[in-house]
Amino acid sequence: MLLRRLARPMFASWFVSQGLDALRHPGAHAQVVRDGLDSVRSRVPAAARSSAPAPLGKALDGGLSDRQLATAVQAHGAAMLVAGTMLAVGRAPRTAALALAGLTVPLVLVNLPIGGRGVLTAAEKKARKERLVRALSFAGGAVLAGVDLEGRPGVTWRVQHARTDRAALRAARATEAAKHVDG
Repeated sequence: MLLRRLARPMFASWFVSQGLDALRHPGAHAQVVRDGLDSVRSRVPAAARSSAPAPLGKALDGGLSDRQLATAVQAHGAAMLVAGTMLAVGRAPRTAALALAGLTVPLVLVNLPIGGRGVLTAAEKKARKERLVRALSFAGGAVLAGVDLEGRPGVTWRVQHARTDRAALRAARATEAAKHVDG
C-alpha cells in the first residue's frame, strides 16, 4: 500500500538520525547514559548492584570507562541505524520495527527524569522528560509497525479459519455418508 511506503521511511528517519548521531558523536550520548546510570545507582541498594549479572552490575557500580561507554553507545547507534534503514526501505519491516522497539527501551531508561549526579535543575528535568516522552512515543510506534500485518490475515485468524473449514468439510462428508447409508 502506498501509505506504508511513505510512512515507514518517515517514521524510521528518527531512528536513523539518532543512530547516526550516536555513531558520529558518542561522547554526548555517553554522558546521557552515564547520568542515567548514576540516577539508577542512587536508587538501587549496593547489595542488589553487587548481585546483578556481570555487565549490568559493572555498569551500575560505575565500573565502565568513558571509552567502554562510548563504544556501547556506538554499537547501540549502529543497531538503530541498521534497523531504521531496514524499516525505511521495507526489508523485513516487522522484524526491523520490533528490533527498534527493543532498542528504544534503553533510551527510555536513561531518560527517566529522576536523580543523576546531584540534584537535577528544572531545565535538565524538562529535557529528560521531553526525551523520555519522545522515546516512549517512538517505542509505541515501533511496536505498532511491528505488528502491522499489511492487510493480510494473522496467524490466529488463519488457524481459526482452517479449523472452521475442516469442521465444515467433516460435516459435509458425514452428511454425504449418511445419504449413502439411507439410500
